Amino acid sequence: MKKGKVYLIGAGPGDPGLITLKAKKVLEEADVVIYDYLANKRFLDFCKKDAEKIYVGKKEGTHTLSQEEINCLLIEKAKEGKIVARLKGGDPFLFGRGGEEAEELAKEDISFEIIPGITSAIAVPAYAGIPVTHRDYTSTLAIITGHEAEDKEESKINFSALSQIETLVFLMGVKNLPNIIEKLIKNGKSPDTPVAVIQWGTLPQQKTVLGSLKNIIDEVKKKNIQAPAIIVIGEVVKLRDKINWFEKKPLFGKKIIITRTREQASKLVEKLEELGALCYEIPTIKIQPIINQEFYEVLENLSQYHWIIFTSQNSIKIFFQELWNLGKDLRVLGSSKIAVIGKATQKTLEEFKIKPDLIAKDEFTQEGLISAFSEIEIKNKLILLPRAKIARDILPEKLKEKGANIKVLPIYETQICYESKEELIRVLEEKPDMIIFTSSSTVKNFFKLFEGIKKDSLKNLAFASIGPVTSQTLKEFGFEPHIEAKEYTIEGLVEAIKNFYEK
Repeated sequence: MKKGKVYLIGAGPGDPGLITLKAKKVLEEADVVIYDYLANKRFLDFCKKDAEKIYVGKKEGTHTLSQEEINCLLIEKAKEGKIVARLKGGDPFLFGRGGEEAEELAKEDISFEIIPGITSAIAVPAYAGIPVTHRDYTSTLAIITGHEAEDKEESKINFSALSQIETLVFLMGVKNLPNIIEKLIKNGKSPDTPVAVIQWGTLPQQKTVLGSLKNIIDEVKKKNIQAPAIIVIGEVVKLRDKINWFEKKPLFGKKIIITRTREQASKLVEKLEELGALCYEIPTIKIQPIINQEFYEVLENLSQYHWIIFTSQNSIKIFFQELWNLGKDLRVLGSSKIAVIGKATQKTLEEFKIKPDLIAKDEFTQEGLISAFSEIEIKNKLILLPRAKIARDILPEKLKEKGANIKVLPIYETQICYESKEELIRVLEEKPDMIIFTSSSTVKNFFKLFEGIKKDSLKNLAFASIGPVTSQTLKEFGFEPHIEAKEYTIEGLVEAIKNFYEK
């Protein structure tokens, strides 16, 4: 029987970019992933499709499983011969109970490894513009749990010693903040000592409250700061005014709905999150390949086509994947030339190690591609156009007028993603700032999903469109886009959104 193994992984403080390469590699190979409340669910995207994912999160008032039950679960899955990734927020050995879990695994003679994570004790203050050490302010640092094990009869925290340390970082201490402050002041810490309390650190919903020991409780109540939050106490807090960088990002805290398919959304999400946005993926469309006899016949006779035209990334991926599935490779293209509609399709094509012979001029639309073909003799040429089942017909019609023989081959269709409706309703209640549309299909399907939802929920939303065709579809539904990309690409769209908020 295959021998199991457990990896105790630190997932970092929340920002999905802060997980380690080693942790990512294990997640990609694990049979079972057991994850906590504070571990960013984006990490589950790294898992293989058939991985078993088990949530064991604990937050105030709600424990999915007790620690003892989690220990038993790790042991059980490992004894089944599984590779188990135990994903824990922050670092597993810093108030993460990783030591307890490792003890139990060792007791059962189960193989395990520890993969440290970036601790929130340092990362969260850094994202709030507060270095926990600085030559001019502090040479001592203490990291303390804000709540100890509930079965302890008395605290083991030495507040007398802590009051002499220059920087204090309390984790999980918001609920216990009044008691922490009372004991620090009682043991000699000045009431004027600067304090910062940071909620949801390293994430776009990060919120930072400043004060001193004498008034921070009132400030925390005023701003409704709740767990998860970190408390930083010391003179280093004063540096926030100079080096607060994360909360100054151009899209910081903006709540943006993305309507692309989940497979396509990642690049857009990544770029918006780099600018500080909080992204909600609400796919309104899903791509369904059309694999039939006609498709197979075309793939068997590819070399007869003088040109193959791709007008979307989806068509490229489906086309070449099916070619590969048939046991064929690029040699079957023969001398066929390739045309693409824009930079995004060009980049996807180049992932298959093919450079396009022609790309749309100026604007990345069918009209731009027609313009590019105006300088090329295509009379009596056989042209293949693999595309969506429902698409604009201006390109094949104009090429026919130039004397070309066009073979339109539907290889996929976009379907409405009805399962997103419940999530859409929930997200609209959080009062997002913007919704992004990257195609006419995303617009049409969004308004189908929107049926039965109060129109007032769209009242204060800004609408962003990737280009004029998508914008026209929006107008047909009675909404004028506030933003339209000048360059009809993801990069162009992100730049337009950034400029909109920087005005």
